[in-house]
Amino acid sequence: MSRARLLFLTGLGAGYFPWAPGTAGSVVGVVLYLILWHHCGWFLYLLLTLALFFGGVVASDTGLQLFGEEDSPHIVIDEIVGYLITMWGIRYGFWPVALGFILFRIWDIWKPFSWAEKIPGGWGVMVDDALAGVLANVMLRIIF
Repeated sequence: MSRARLLFLTGLGAGYFPWAPGTAGSVVGVVLYLILWHHCGWFLYLLLTLALFFGGVVASDTGLQLFGEEDSPHIVIDEIVGYLITMWGIRYGFWPVALGFILFRIWDIWKPFSWAEKIPGGWGVMVDDALAGVLANVMLRIIF
C-alpha cells in the first residue's frame, strides 16, 4: 500500500492514536471541515465529501486486507467523512461545530446502523459512519 493511501485511511496517522482512534479521526474531520468552510461553498464541500466517501470505500477495501480485521480502528477515513456529512449545510459557529462533533460521536459509538457494518468490504466501513453523519446532521438542523 502506498504511503499516501495509508495516510488517507488513517487520517494522517490519527488512526494510530492509542486511545479512541475514532475520536481522533473525528477531530481530523473537524479540522478539515474548518478548512473547507473557509475556502469553498456548500456545493464544492458536498462534491469533496462525496469524493472522500468513494475514495474511502476503495481505500478501505485495501486497508481491511492490510490490517487483517473488519473495520480496523486504524481506518478513520469513515469518521472524517461522517463528520463532514454531519456539518453539511449547517451554519458555522462554535456551538454547531462542537455539538456536531458530540452528536456524530454518540451515533458512531452507539451504532444504530450496525447492520451497515455487515456490508462487505469498504462499503461496510464507510456506510455506517455516513448514516451516523446523516442522523447527526438532521438533529443539528432541528436544533439550529
